[in-house]
Amino acid sequence: MIVEADVTIKGSKAAVWAVMTDIANAAQILSGVEKIEIVERPATGLVGLRWRETRKLFGKEATVEKWITEAKENEFYKTRAEDSGFVFITTNRISGSDGSVTLTGIHETQPQGFTAKLKALPMVFFKGLIKKAILQDLNDIKAVVER
Repeated sequence: MIVEADVTIKGSKAAVWAVMTDIANAAQILSGVEKIEIVERPATGLVGLRWRETRKLFGKEATVEKWITEAKENEFYKTRAEDSGFVFITTNRISGSDGSVTLTGIHETQPQGFTAKLKALPMVFFKGLIKKAILQDLNDIKAVVER
């Protein structure tokens, strides 16, 4: 299942990139994030950055370990997380030109194995909630950039 959302931000690609890649301070930037714990920092760049992210989902705290698998400065980064038989791939992408930048968030859920595929069937009913959460993150980034 793939869920996508985007927002337009008045600012530069560099400003959007700076906020969206400030993982260590994500709990102060993203209202949906309760806590961030950096697990591993790469020697250079973003690829290999690993952290534990705690969010409140359906009224309960949920923590997952995420890591950046690909990145191109001022363009995109991709994360991966694995939990309960699922792989979660998230891409945050910047497009447009300075002054009117589009920030797109894409969340892909990949069930691994038969049991996870069965558990994934009702997830289609949560697509709207997932999109709402993505949009909230994007709007939180927008608010910081446009301040």
